[in-house]
Amino acid sequence: MKETKAAGTTAAPAPVLTPRDLNRATLARQLLLRRAQMSPFDAVTHLVGLQAQEVKPPYYALAARLDGFGTGQLSELLAARDVVRMAGLRSTIHLHTADDTLTVRPFAQAALDRELRIFRKGLVGVDLERLAAVARDLVEEEPRTMRQVRDALGAHWPRADPQSLSIAARCLLPLVQVTPRGMWGHSKQVVVTTVEHWLGRPAAPPADRQDMVLRYLAAFGPASVRDMQTWCGLTRLRDAFEGLRPRLLTFRDQHGVELFDLPDAPRPDAETPAPPRFLPEFDNALLSHADRTRVVPVVHHGRTWQVNTVHRPLLVDGFLAGVWGITDDALVIELFERLTPARREEVLAEGERTLRAVHPEDAYDVRFGTVLP
Repeated sequence: MKETKAAGTTAAPAPVLTPRDLNRATLARQLLLRRAQMSPFDAVTHLVGLQAQEVKPPYYALAARLDGFGTGQLSELLAARDVVRMAGLRSTIHLHTADDTLTVRPFAQAALDRELRIFRKGLVGVDLERLAAVARDLVEEEPRTMRQVRDALGAHWPRADPQSLSIAARCLLPLVQVTPRGMWGHSKQVVVTTVEHWLGRPAAPPADRQDMVLRYLAAFGPASVRDMQTWCGLTRLRDAFEGLRPRLLTFRDQHGVELFDLPDAPRPDAETPAPPRFLPEFDNALLSHADRTRVVPVVHHGRTWQVNTVHRPLLVDGFLAGVWGITDDALVIELFERLTPARREEVLAEGERTLRAVHPEDAYDVRFGTVLP
């Protein structure tokens, strides 16, 4: 693939990257082009966290990306407090390393502030600084459920909206979900405390914006400013990119949007084979770009969710091609398009491999069928 010189030097017009070019580059960064010989801890670090709104998605995410992954590896990291579940990027629950938890959460604070503003009508007369102090004392005295937090805050502000009070605590404080929440086969209800209390370490300054740009590009590039803003839920990141421009390469997508990238990051040939991959619902590979066509063909946009139900995506040849789910006796695959016999065999084999990683002791079949209602 032809590349530009680093920005800031005399160079030809930025090369255009097709959706397939971007697909292969993104798959390589996401450890989805071939399974990585990497520890789960290092993978979570490289990917700058995993979506973790439910318990199982991080396990499926790593099973699709790492060679030899077993669910116990991630559960052990959670039990040792080496990785932590908390709200941050896009104001959604992510699983981060302990170090990233202390810096990425304050980096993403503006997204949480924006969510809090939505609930301000239910917080009339509430002193938010005092609310944060009361909630901190409560959860650091003993980890609490969000219902317990809501009820305790309601005793201080009985006229406030109960849901708004609990949302405010979640947005104002770096609340982590303590174990066994998130542990495979042992997870229980959400109970929270502060990250400082859970890790026994003081709060840290927000991660540097330029450092976060570099980490984002390493895991998701080539990408535009809007792509990164979609990933983290923040705005006004243009200056961080511009400050790095002399160190980056630039490209254009098929619509003329400027894309930035690290000079030494992998950009495989567009025809590089891409094996099937079974991903979890809300996988960041599908959610972290303003233009998702690098993974989700336009004809399949919106087909992984229905009302409040989100289905697990199946990638074939690097692109969304179906959904999957596990029933009482089988991993069921619903395809959006006809596949060749050879492709179908590849999909079935990958389904079996997924089951061996996450359900090694259970007897499941793998079959094509219907997942969507």
